[in-house]
Amino acid sequence: MEKDPYKVKRKISLEGNTFTYYSLTELQDQGYKIDKIPFSIRILLENVLRNFDGFAITKEHIETLLNWQPQGSDKDVPFKPARVLMQDFTGVPAVVDIASLRAEVARKGGNPESINPLVPVDLVIDHSVQVDYFGTNYSYERNMEKEYDRNKERYQFLKWAQKSFNNFSVVPPGMGICHQVNLEYFSKAVIERDGELFPDTLVGTDSHTPMVNGIGVVAWGVGGIEAEAAILGQPIYFITPEVIGLKLTGKLPLGSTATDLVLTIANLLRKQGVVGKFVEVFGPGLDHLSVPDRATIGNMSPEFGCTITYFPIDDKTLEYMRKSNRSEKHISLVEKYCKTNMLWRENENKIIYSDVVELDVSTIEPTVAGPKRPQDKILLRNFKPTFINLLDHSFEREYIEQKDRETLNSLARWKSEGGNQPESKVSQQPHKAVVETKEKDGLKTVWINEGDDKFMLSDGSVVIAAITSCTNTSNPFVMIGAGLVAKKAREHGIDVKPWVKTSLAPGSKVVTDYLNKADLMKDLEALQFHLVGYGCTSCIGNSGPLPPAIAKAVDDHDLVVCSVLSGNRNFEARVHSQVKMNFLMSPMLVVAYAIAGRVDIDLTKDPISYDKNGLPVYLKDIWPSDDEINEILSRVLSPKDFAKNYGEIFEGNEIWKNLEIPEGQLYRWNKDSTYIKEIPFFRNISAEAPPLEDIQNARALLVLGDSITTDHISPAGAFDEHSAAGKYLISRGVKKEDFNSYGSRRGNDEVMVRGTFANVRIKNKLAEKEGGYTRYLPTKEEMSVYEAAQNYKAAKTPLIVLTGKEYGSGSSRDWAAKGTFLLGIKTVLAESYERIHRSNLVGLGVLPLQYKEGDSAAKLGINGTETFTITGIAKDITPMKEVKVMARNEKGEEIKFGAIARLDSLIDIEYYRHGGILQYVLRQFLENEKQ
Repeated sequence: MEKDPYKVKRKISLEGNTFTYYSLTELQDQGYKIDKIPFSIRILLENVLRNFDGFAITKEHIETLLNWQPQGSDKDVPFKPARVLMQDFTGVPAVVDIASLRAEVARKGGNPESINPLVPVDLVIDHSVQVDYFGTNYSYERNMEKEYDRNKERYQFLKWAQKSFNNFSVVPPGMGICHQVNLEYFSKAVIERDGELFPDTLVGTDSHTPMVNGIGVVAWGVGGIEAEAAILGQPIYFITPEVIGLKLTGKLPLGSTATDLVLTIANLLRKQGVVGKFVEVFGPGLDHLSVPDRATIGNMSPEFGCTITYFPIDDKTLEYMRKSNRSEKHISLVEKYCKTNMLWRENENKIIYSDVVELDVSTIEPTVAGPKRPQDKILLRNFKPTFINLLDHSFEREYIEQKDRETLNSLARWKSEGGNQPESKVSQQPHKAVVETKEKDGLKTVWINEGDDKFMLSDGSVVIAAITSCTNTSNPFVMIGAGLVAKKAREHGIDVKPWVKTSLAPGSKVVTDYLNKADLMKDLEALQFHLVGYGCTSCIGNSGPLPPAIAKAVDDHDLVVCSVLSGNRNFEARVHSQVKMNFLMSPMLVVAYAIAGRVDIDLTKDPISYDKNGLPVYLKDIWPSDDEINEILSRVLSPKDFAKNYGEIFEGNEIWKNLEIPEGQLYRWNKDSTYIKEIPFFRNISAEAPPLEDIQNARALLVLGDSITTDHISPAGAFDEHSAAGKYLISRGVKKEDFNSYGSRRGNDEVMVRGTFANVRIKNKLAEKEGGYTRYLPTKEEMSVYEAAQNYKAAKTPLIVLTGKEYGSGSSRDWAAKGTFLLGIKTVLAESYERIHRSNLVGLGVLPLQYKEGDSAAKLGINGTETFTITGIAKDITPMKEVKVMARNEKGEEIKFGAIARLDSLIDIEYYRHGGILQYVLRQFLENEKQ
């Protein structure tokens, strides 16, 4: 087979070294109009050219991208990223899978050390730190200690993997957030590997992976199964995207920040409708945006709904790489390769986009977003009346329509990334009595005695003020700005209010270094913005408990209290279960609202506070000028800070260094562990894939409606002792207070399978009770989904799920497919699928069936009590084949119809035939071992 069918492989020399690369310029010379194709599509084109193999990546795939059309198409595009990024919550199950592959190879007499990631994998432990302690110099150390107490076993496993696997690195806890570390250190823009140059690309097991779009890297978030496919050298497939051009003109005005810009863009692009599309930024306004500004925008791509928000490589990219300690040699390589290969930002007016959205950046005003969605933009000058209106008229109504698919997708994503940690039991002083309650101007108020202080808590009070998340802490301008707001507040003699839980949780240690060099850390600490950890914290719900007096007042009097945070998501109950309104804003405004202590205030007009003499202090009095911020930045931001911190990024603290781990290339599974367990997929796997079989006499485990998300299917968040997972842990001697969350136990299939289809809001038409219940049809007894599945398994009865439209929408969560498989479900019959979940089902050996156009269970007269036989699978299976379904009801009547087997390609059929993508890879490996 010709590896280079278009004859475009060329050589390039730099500083005496010669590299090969695949030339897009040569394709242009051959008559293809590469200069009219968006830069992001050019990178996908280079990817398929370089990875062409005639089977998984075909000439048709190349032609699809060569002839990319602005309207997109339904044709698949394969993507083999250069590397994979993981965080600890989503990374653990993937590492369990690879360790399990090794175990089976050893049982088969092979060399387990040969099982390694085929592309570099960087895992950053950042999702498990919780703000238990705050407002003190010891907060960081104490929070770290609690984090290790909760997660020691998981961390030992990851440390073992770091030592045992090639191509696998682990950044220990307390070092940074995966996306900021990725931006500041891991991302190369252009990669040199084995003498070949190509664009840096990746997928990450976290939605906000597009942050590195800001440094010219095509990257987006995927689920664990897709990430594992990439790790093991398999392509990821997705539909040829449309590319929306975002044209920026003008320059940010004084007083506005990149945060204000990104919240405006979130609102603008949600209205435009960019779900599942690429966005690419161009125009003269881009000349004024630094890489941190661009990364702030890229980070929030999931909030707009798009896959990526791509910024082509230009002089600003090189400037940032220089400031963040990339070598001059590498920077020269990036510049020469991109300019040689049509990937440098130039001639952008020639590009034809699917559509163009324009934004004049000079019109941006100070902005916040909330109270429940990132795209709900509120101008700062309108914040007070908007809050009062929400409280008075809108708050009790359902804020988000359940049939809004875009919102459902957004809501479903976050839980897959480790949010909603259980609140800790940190001992604190008992609260003082609530002394008085009254209502004034429509706001409930509660007077509280706290030591010698008496203060008023009311609707609209800010109880959490968190400078958190990689979104904004990666941007030195707004972080220095926050420090200056604190400094000027001190100079005016004003402080944060006593009811505000404050925290500083930046995305890398570089931030605290430059804040200390600027002598601003002491000012933030004086306002109780002490360092609490380097991690996601409040942005994923790890806010920790409210002080007892505050928590009791909120619960007893049903107060509508607020959080202000510099994060990217503010969905209801995400930040904290007791906080009903959550507002996104810049770190500078977070400090300001902590001082104000409430959101029902017009900071553009009203005093933010009063000094010791009773004189008013306004926001403008403590707001720094751009010149002040830039002067400090020029003094304190140095490549040496990046060199120092990333020179020790993998070392960790003393607790990490002293973690004991098992020796050897095979993980020693602990049978008593309730966190880490060998996945049963591969044990005693046959050398060859068994022949495909038709599905005979299957019973329905669930009958579901439309818009079933992966949030409904896959376990997430906390669970109680009455659930199937809770009962399992109790039986293993785990106390309820030590359950932790589903996310922390993703490395144990026994917990996760018991949580599959156990969402308390899932409505199964076979059961009377809402939640994870079904009817065991042979006896008509109602029981948990897991218990019924075990009964069917004992009877050797295959299972089916009947469902409606948009099945599997939401985030790409691997356990939504893994749990389905482990329950014994052989097929899902749906009216339509979310693309990634369909792919994930195939990747686990579950057959996605789709009704023919116009058919549905209701139309065919099926209610789920039937037995189902599906033929046409065993012989001559082809992509999108119509198979025959026969449903026999309790009266013996037969309903026959055709359905489409959604095996969309030859590689899908191979994955399904082998029982899953990992089984396919394992058998390939074992076959190669023989040769």
